[in-house]
Amino acid sequence: MEKHEMRSMYRSVLLLVGAMVLLIAVGIGLIYQQSFGNRIVEPDFDSKIVVDPSKSQGAPSSENGWRSPFERPTKSASYASASRTPLQDLQGTITPSDLHFERHHAGVPEIDPEQHELLIHGLLEKPIRLTLADLKKYPSVSRICFIECSGNFRYGKREMTPQEVCGLTSQSEWTGVLLSTVLRDLGVKPAAKWLLAEGADGALMARSVPLEEALTEAIIAYGQNGEAIRPQQGYPMRLVIPGFEGNTQIKWLRRIEVTDQPVMTREETSKYTEKVKGGKIRMFSLVMDARSIITYPSYPKVIDKGWQELRGIAWSGRGKVSRVLISVDNGKTWEDAHLQGPVLEKAHTAFRFMWNWDGKPTRVLSKAIDETGYEQPTYNQLVAARESKGGYHFNPVVGWDVEQNGNVFLADVKDIEP
Repeated sequence: MEKHEMRSMYRSVLLLVGAMVLLIAVGIGLIYQQSFGNRIVEPDFDSKIVVDPSKSQGAPSSENGWRSPFERPTKSASYASASRTPLQDLQGTITPSDLHFERHHAGVPEIDPEQHELLIHGLLEKPIRLTLADLKKYPSVSRICFIECSGNFRYGKREMTPQEVCGLTSQSEWTGVLLSTVLRDLGVKPAAKWLLAEGADGALMARSVPLEEALTEAIIAYGQNGEAIRPQQGYPMRLVIPGFEGNTQIKWLRRIEVTDQPVMTREETSKYTEKVKGGKIRMFSLVMDARSIITYPSYPKVIDKGWQELRGIAWSGRGKVSRVLISVDNGKTWEDAHLQGPVLEKAHTAFRFMWNWDGKPTRVLSKAIDETGYEQPTYNQLVAARESKGGYHFNPVVGWDVEQNGNVFLADVKDIEP
């Protein structure tokens, strides 16, 4: 065979081998691409397989957004009729609507807004029935405020998160119509002093509220954080009374009766009353007192020696939070925390405090003071005043024990002194 024929055959073999290698590479690439969903996967310096998001097309736009799969905040259900907001996981002071705490007495009803009506009657010149569409014809307002269950305090073990201690409080921007706007059109009679609000749930949850306070700020709300109120929060409408205990802010609102005295419903006789000193029972203690909690560091976090930013929230149903005091030495000394603005009335207020931890065991505490001068009490002060070790309107100073290894646990509230 001549030399040029051998060269030609050699070139052909090389081309064939090259083509086969190329086909194998393409095949592997297709399998690789199919397996990893069109993502480019590159090894890092540890030779682990990682995904570089800058090398692939992201997800298309969608009808509804979603959280990152790396963020999984959830409410905790302590029993069938309540679930608690993960205060330690929130960023800022507005609670996402799906994380707003729940408290209901007969489950969450499913209500068709087209079939729902609000009856307003009693000591009025012109009683009325309003649909949701009718309500939306009135001038609207929006208000940022917290809502808190009056029984929002738990303790008893070291392994408790802020969510477990006092997660029955949340904050939203509520949108609706001022109750005063509606009642002004209906003509309130001179004898009117109270109103009864009633829900459309299976328990017919109902509470009496002083008319003067209700006319000041109460809202018949249909919006929450820019959307319709969630069913767990009272869809299609609820009563919002900034600063009052949560059970007065009736969800699934179906009736308001203007009266000359409290109706003394089941919920304000057998429940939502508390003992005070001398064997007496306090009723209609509607305003939520000043309170605070450090949400970081808190159980089950582990911190390192050095600078830490203590973070938390404070609130008061009496008005604005004026100060939050921080102690990083078990109450021996106190310093002012920084309040994040805007500081709103009857709203959760974020506070921060820079702390250079020396690595020694200690206890960190927070104490809220509102604009009326009310100072958050200790647990022992509350027990002395109430002759009770728990119940409604318990708002004690809460703290966290930081151990030498950086572990953080809930402090025993009974050991916290003024």
